[in-house]
Amino acid sequence: MHVGVEDGFAPARKAHPAFVVDDLGAVAARLRERGFEVDERERESFAGFLRFHAYDPHGNRVEVLAAR
Repeated sequence: MHVGVEDGFAPARKAHPAFVVDDLGAVAARLRERGFEVDERERESFAGFLRFHAYDPHGNRVEVLAAR
């Protein structure tokens, strides 16, 4: 996925892409190793999935999920 930023850009606080992965822990660890904050406050709030949110370098919210 490629996300571009234009002049006057303001990241949306709720609208975001979501990615389903096989190993949620590995993805979270890799993001943390690279200096990204991983927010797991909503980890168990979506039926059938575990999830976390992170932000890209431009402030866009990104959701990462794995089936339970």
